Amino acid sequence: MQGILKLAYKLLVNDRAKFIALLIGITFAVFLMIQMTSLFAGVLDKSSSTVTNVGAKVWVMDPAVTTVANSIGMPDYVLDAVRSMNGVKYAVPLYYGAALVKLRDGTFQPVTVIGLDDTSLYGRPQLLEGKIDDIFAENGFIVVKDVEFPKMENPKMGTEFELNDHKGVIVGIAQVASSGLFGIPTLYTTYNRAIQYVPSPRFTISYVLVEPKSAADIPEIQRQVKALGYVALTKDQFIDHISTFYKYQTGLGTNMLLMTVISFIVGLSISGQTFYTFILENLEKFGALKAIGAKGSELVYMILFQASFTALTGYGLGVGLCVGMITAAKTAVPDYSSKVTYFNLLMAFVMVVIIAGISSYVGVRKVLKIEPFDIFRG
Repeated sequence: MQGILKLAYKLLVNDRAKFIALLIGITFAVFLMIQMTSLFAGVLDKSSSTVTNVGAKVWVMDPAVTTVANSIGMPDYVLDAVRSMNGVKYAVPLYYGAALVKLRDGTFQPVTVIGLDDTSLYGRPQLLEGKIDDIFAENGFIVVKDVEFPKMENPKMGTEFELNDHKGVIVGIAQVASSGLFGIPTLYTTYNRAIQYVPSPRFTISYVLVEPKSAADIPEIQRQVKALGYVALTKDQFIDHISTFYKYQTGLGTNMLLMTVISFIVGLSISGQTFYTFILENLEKFGALKAIGAKGSELVYMILFQASFTALTGYGLGVGLCVGMITAAKTAVPDYSSKVTYFNLLMAFVMVVIIAGISSYVGVRKVLKIEPFDIFRG
């Protein structure tokens, strides 16, 4: 068997043009599949950045909320009602809104303002500079140092700006686990300051953050909140809820799916056609092997080996090319949203296996039908 596989390898790489054409087809298909799905995974990851950064176990919100940025104000009695529910250890309000700040050079910059509970500062980020208590100082804001940080003109401690004709002062510089999706900086302040500085509707509570007494109490909390007319989601459920919105209620998911299917079809058509041509050109060699005693099963092993070797090599090259391009893109554009996940790699691998299987089937059918006397008679 080892000799048969070695012979199959030599037949495959002997015609370098055909071998390279096979590799290019599969490599290009894998590259497109992983690139598209990684971009989608990056978008989904960043769309839930606030949920990840705040880290609350349970989020109470209006039923119409689709993403964390699409918050709908709730009346104050919701906070009081949640605090009195069975299984709730404590609950705090969170403000989430957009605003325009006027920088030192007179330009305006959109920002996301997150207002933390004045008493507990629950959901506060990790500080790189400054002290968290300074957020209570007059006009105090904390800026997140991420890829959007330069858009605030790289502020330092004590940097001043204007927000809706109110003075703001940077009293802390923080880091978070994930930057936002829409390319705008993030400012943290207290809840009361946020609702005073940022124009808001009548109801100002964007979310109620809940700390349950235990994980077993979460279903009961969700039931009580539902009876109140609102929705309580765990951190993971909220992230899934946001992902579902982007997948099925926007054109993003459909476009990514179409590009992935097109990539698969391109890879299948190129590799299948090229591999079939390769089999036709080497038909005499397979016939000669059959004439000197090679079994049909051995010829099948040869073709399967050739298709598998080409597919796996193309898969590796495609993954490497995609990772290299994503790395280069993130170096040039820091807020580029792309994330290679195990699911992306597994999906591309399964599709490559399907491509190899179909290509092998086409070749096997042709080789098994050949008769040695037809070769020698020609």
